[in-house]
Amino acid sequence: MKNFLTPLFFLFLLASCTSQKNSEDFITATQGRYLFNDNEVIEIYFKEHLLYAKWRGNNDLKLLKVSDSAFYMKELNEKILFVRQPKMHIELAEKREHKGVKYHFRKLLNDEKTPHEYFEAKEFSKALEAFKVIQQKDSLNPTINQHTLNKLGYTFIKKDNFDDALEIFKINAILYPESSNVFDSMGEAYLLKKDTVNAIINFKKALSINPENSSSKRFLKKIIKK
Repeated sequence: MKNFLTPLFFLFLLASCTSQKNSEDFITATQGRYLFNDNEVIEIYFKEHLLYAKWRGNNDLKLLKVSDSAFYMKELNEKILFVRQPKMHIELAEKREHKGVKYHFRKLLNDEKTPHEYFEAKEFSKALEAFKVIQQKDSLNPTINQHTLNKLGYTFIKKDNFDDALEIFKINAILYPESSNVFDSMGEAYLLKKDTVNAIINFKKALSINPENSSSKRFLKKIIKK
């Protein structure tokens, strides 16, 4: 039986014959941040003319050079291509597992951030606008799922960070103004901040949307008893 070399072996074989150093022109054109998905970034940078990536909290992910513009990224198990036209972006080389889908990651502008990056930087209005853009493009995008955003708010509450919890709940309420649950969560955050007035306003808003919201009913009863 004949032995066939795997595509991955060919990549490593090709890489071994290719200089791993990159030109100054290539470095200038390609280094930067690329939008992996609506809320996640791959950062490309160079050390001593060698290409590295930062992705999902991992630094110094070395990319194996296959040709002048193609590299293998082990963490993705993909060959990535740097394409300059019409604007610099990354493409994944076609393969059977993609089932005909083309993957294209655009390069971000220097001051451009993802919604969560804006939020972490306390640029809440920009975070909201970024979330709105995603919602307008795809209302089912998991990045702007109301339950995911609500869960993030409660993550802040567990850390006693009520201010950031309120900011994410406010964003969620603007994105989903007909959600009783979102206003109930905002009421709870205000209550934890000892802002009873705004807590009552939001619990009542939640009940105006859904009169059967048991959580808002329970919180209002507790407030009234006091």
